Amino acid sequence: MKVIPYPHVKETLYAEQLPNGLSVFVLPKEGFSKTYAIFSTKYGSIDNHFQVEGSQELKVPDGIAHFLEHKMFEEPTGDIFSVFASRGASANAFTSFDKTAYLFSATEDVHDNLQTLLDFVQNPYFTDENVEKEKGIIGQEIKMYEDNPDWRSYFGLIETMYHKHPVHIDIAGTVESISHITKELLYDCYHTFYHPSNMSLFVVGGVKPEEIIELVQQNQAAKDYKPQGTILRHFEAEPPGVKQKEKVIVLPVSLPKCLFGCKEPEQTARGKELLKRELTMKLLLDILLSPSSAIYEKLYDEQLISDSFGSEYNIGENYAFSVLGGDTKEPEKLISRIREEIDLVKAKGVDAADFERSRKKKIGGFMRSLNSPEAIANEFTKYRFKDIDLFDILPVYEQLKIEDVNEALQKHFNWNQLAVSIVRSEQK
Repeated sequence: MKVIPYPHVKETLYAEQLPNGLSVFVLPKEGFSKTYAIFSTKYGSIDNHFQVEGSQELKVPDGIAHFLEHKMFEEPTGDIFSVFASRGASANAFTSFDKTAYLFSATEDVHDNLQTLLDFVQNPYFTDENVEKEKGIIGQEIKMYEDNPDWRSYFGLIETMYHKHPVHIDIAGTVESISHITKELLYDCYHTFYHPSNMSLFVVGGVKPEEIIELVQQNQAAKDYKPQGTILRHFEAEPPGVKQKEKVIVLPVSLPKCLFGCKEPEQTARGKELLKRELTMKLLLDILLSPSSAIYEKLYDEQLISDSFGSEYNIGENYAFSVLGGDTKEPEKLISRIREEIDLVKAKGVDAADFERSRKKKIGGFMRSLNSPEAIANEFTKYRFKDIDLFDILPVYEQLKIEDVNEALQKHFNWNQLAVSIVRSEQK
């Protein structure tokens, strides 16, 4: 067992790499009654074209990673949620662009719940009948999201940005795409991506690291996993420009929803370089557009935005883009005004006092997040799959300079790379 101290945040991480390849991490939090465990695989909605080294390439239907996540909760003996609930645990799962995670939180029976988590995720049960049944369930979920203005505006924006990269495809796929999913394809994806060498277990809370790691070692030793080659993910080359400048979706909404952002050129950053880029952009967006910023205040006073307005930055395997916006009476005017205001900042640079204030705010937010087992576990796993150590966030924020932010400001806000997604009740 490896002991990794982080004196700058007063945390100690315990890590073990098991013979079957599974990475296990335990972060004890003295005095915490809740324990949170997350068992994750580096497998998300963008992984639709892949091969294991030495094997044939496989292209699978869009939405299959999400479909597989749903099916994992079905066991021959019944629904696994009821097993967790009988022990007072709350269980859940989710699929993102680049990972699938299964988790529980509990204040008691942690060892039994952990055994259950490991066992059900490592025991797939797919039949022709239950796969067909699930198509109907997920089909209804897809249709429900098609009527959700926030969801449609978000994925509408990514669809306007990307020509080829699968990040533009809805995580759940489409009713048509999931109709091609079979139990054989599910097993192919499962055996590729749910091999322990592609997975990570993170446990945080009032636990003893030695006990948790011993439990996991014994659990995994009883299972037979053969070594697996490297998983090769294939992505088509993404053209540099946006696919289209604007998409308008007609849905019954009381106020138009307007999201817009800039697509960055295909990116190859990894590890600390990627982390620095992500934190720099998050800091920049906070400086420019947080509720305490001058731009936000102006737009609010002009009644172009409400407290629904926000911003985010996403970066992953060969993609990076910003998302800005919210509800507004005048989408076109809002976009025009934000462009004007950002161009003014580009001309003179970010204010030094604003930079320092936002940097301290981000550092404080990170430190507060270390009091949340859920936040620690989810963020640790997300970053680990990008070859990043979560606890590097603090030193990277501390080392960021205003020059880094100004450089990102000039590079990112290239209006030739701007895409717009509007949901309104009528086509203009």
